[in-house]
Amino acid sequence: MKAHVYVTLKRTVLDPQGQAIHNALKKMQYAEIEDIRQGKYFVLTLGDSLDAVAAKNEVERIAREVLTNPVIEEFTFHLEDGE
Repeated sequence: MKAHVYVTLKRTVLDPQGQAIHNALKKMQYAEIEDIRQGKYFVLTLGDSLDAVAAKNEVERIAREVLTNPVIEEFTFHLEDGE
């Protein structure tokens, strides 16, 4: 099983890199892009001994305690079967 974890800055936190990319796209005539938030992406390969509930709990704990700074970042994730 794999877990795909996406970490982004909270909406209340200034994202200068996302803003720079957004400004560049506007200059390149991509007028329909209203906002860009950049972040980090992790793929965790989980052991076969975890069932779906245990995997969800484990990934959530890892994301909260290790992969994010809870003061300025938030995360989402989804699990996918390894097959």
